[in-house]
Amino acid sequence: MRVLVTGSAGFIGFHVARTLMARGDAVTGFDNVNDYYDVGLKEARLAELDRAAAETGAPYVFRRADLADRAAVEAAFAENGPFDRVIHLAAQAGVRYSIENPLAYVESNVTGFAHVLEACRHAQTPHLTFASTSSVYGSNAAMPFAEGHGVDHPVQLYAATKRANELMAHAYAHLYRLPCTGLRFFTVYGPWGRPDMAPMKFAAAILEGRPIQLFNHGRHSRDFTFVDDIVEGVIRASDRIATPDPDWDPEAPDPATSDAPFRLYNIGAGAPVELADFIAALEDALGRAATRELLPLQPGDVPDTWADSSRLARAVNYRPATPLQEGVRRFAAWYLEYGGGAE
Repeated sequence: MRVLVTGSAGFIGFHVARTLMARGDAVTGFDNVNDYYDVGLKEARLAELDRAAAETGAPYVFRRADLADRAAVEAAFAENGPFDRVIHLAAQAGVRYSIENPLAYVESNVTGFAHVLEACRHAQTPHLTFASTSSVYGSNAAMPFAEGHGVDHPVQLYAATKRANELMAHAYAHLYRLPCTGLRFFTVYGPWGRPDMAPMKFAAAILEGRPIQLFNHGRHSRDFTFVDDIVEGVIRASDRIATPDPDWDPEAPDPATSDAPFRLYNIGAGAPVELADFIAALEDALGRAATRELLPLQPGDVPDTWADSSRLARAVNYRPATPLQEGVRRFAAWYLEYGGGAE
């Protein structure tokens, strides 16, 4: 298939693009390679994709452009399409950064996504799969998080923009019959990860002898999900084109389905991990002890996350299979080989 992967220089987008090439798909990557975090890490991922294309022989092209540039998006569809699938993973990420720079999220996550939707509509793309986030659950404290829960109380703008993406996608699915599937990612970790996320920050602090900063006094739990398990779920969801739900009832509407070709799924391991346990696994994998600095809860943070991914399991047989100890070991091995160059 011909697949457009936006955010292909990013953490999950890189892994998705590489896996698609390994199975022989023709991949067009799209990324603006911004400097939100170390550009050198993004360039290293792109170099890996070049190597993967050479090894697999799969057709691959990379477009260095911004989704907020409508003409650039239209050019990608005109020159590299038609696409059998679009997997939209590009976004301005980061919870805390959204508190300091909210307008960056509107431009990338709202305007950029609108350009993707419009391009898919005019190209009659068979299926758009897009990234949402567990952050949409916001102030909701009912565990585990399920797609039927309310998501009307985001606690930072990042979550609000991703919820907006879900609503925008549904409108396009309803008006233009554009099949759309949204995936609410939980805490993803693994090789080639993002340096603004906890695993990379923790590893750097441990190796450099600095204390790990633990907000909420370390009383967090996260549904840590290894990146390979996430990628498998993304590709399986992309392969299964969203269809109208024949049982959808407008008098008792299911938020995750519709009478339009639209689906929303949680995608996570379904096993929340205490931060103390994650750090212990990382200490073991790195062979060094951590020191801890306990701090108050940060604005925009939620204390705990826990994914109910049973809907995705039923839909595409999604079964995350990487135990925490193995995933952390593989992450640590990559981090040591890469040299912590992202920090």
